[in-house]
Amino acid sequence: MYGKFRNHLEKELQTIQENGLFKRERVIETPQGAVVKVNGKDVIIFCANNYLGLSSHPQVIAAANKALDSRGYGMSSVRFICGTQDIHKELEKKIAKFLGTEDTILYAACFDANGGVFEPLIGEEDAVISDELNHASIIDGVRLCKAERFRYKNSDMSDLEEQLKKTADKRFRLIVTDGVFSMDGFVAPLDRVCDLADQYNALVMVDESHATGYIGKTGRGTVELKNVMGRVDIITGTLGKSLGGAMGGFTTGHKEIIELLRQRSRPYLFSNSLAPAIVGASIAVFDLLSNTTELRDKLEKNILYFKQGIKKIGLEFKEGDSAIVPVMLYDAKLAQQFAEKLLQEGIYVVGFFYPVVPKGQARIRVQLSAAHEKGHLDKAIAAFEKVGKELGVIK
Repeated sequence: MYGKFRNHLEKELQTIQENGLFKRERVIETPQGAVVKVNGKDVIIFCANNYLGLSSHPQVIAAANKALDSRGYGMSSVRFICGTQDIHKELEKKIAKFLGTEDTILYAACFDANGGVFEPLIGEEDAVISDELNHASIIDGVRLCKAERFRYKNSDMSDLEEQLKKTADKRFRLIVTDGVFSMDGFVAPLDRVCDLADQYNALVMVDESHATGYIGKTGRGTVELKNVMGRVDIITGTLGKSLGGAMGGFTTGHKEIIELLRQRSRPYLFSNSLAPAIVGASIAVFDLLSNTTELRDKLEKNILYFKQGIKKIGLEFKEGDSAIVPVMLYDAKLAQQFAEKLLQEGIYVVGFFYPVVPKGQARIRVQLSAAHEKGHLDKAIAAFEKVGKELGVIK
């Protein structure tokens, strides 16, 4: 039977390649950092979610090693059987304290957190109202629940209000949005979302995966930036981006919500507990971020410096409030060529194009980090200028 199925798969893969959508993985031979080794060559990385530079931070690695020595390699169980350690509970408390919520539940990834939040909480009598550009994990999570589904145009509050009016007969309405939309770097208007939620008696959920740790004055995310801490009912996030860059996700919010998720959230109930080394390292990360804003302050300066440099050389980018700077090229083939030539110049970035972004909106997504020094940024800006002129993007 597989022979016929294999032929089908080969045709599918060939179609992907012919359409210029085939994804190839570059192999990194060193720890994640500002500079990594790819194919034996040192390159400056501008495509990781390592916003605070914590992926290889000495304090984080030391904490991981300490937890490995004191709590072992893995739990070999799920949380409610025999997979909960004291450090799991400690990390949950630290996340709740950091984000100003009542309780937290840990997952293997934020994909699991989003996949496991809707089905236990809302049902056939309810409605989910989701931003059209929400992450795939939110889309998949919504599909698993029986609530009626509605979408509103990206950050369009008039459209959101229309969906709220349309669902007035529902028992509960849950508005869900990304905090930072990762392809554009834009921040959701959470203050206006919460105002509408108050007006129409709806709940609010936000995925802060690209925000927690560096967005906002003290890194509490878009909920801090938009001054809505305490007004958002459910926050999901990841430990795999700003907060150390390993694995793990979380849902934090009202204690009753979190307790029901412990009882009924399938990704939590049927997945192994988060590894002790990750938990120990994450505790150290929250301690670090609670004591100083040094890293997010440095990142903020890096973002401004890079944007000024890119603007000066004549390239166009989307102006957002995050560490994501999409340099717009519009053509898919051009974006791929541009990224490949930048790699030859020692700058590791990735071109994004349809279906990841809309047709005609191809780009290089640059992600800044606190690990970057001024010399790294200068080299990147110079490489963008050189390649831009070679490919006729800069006249």
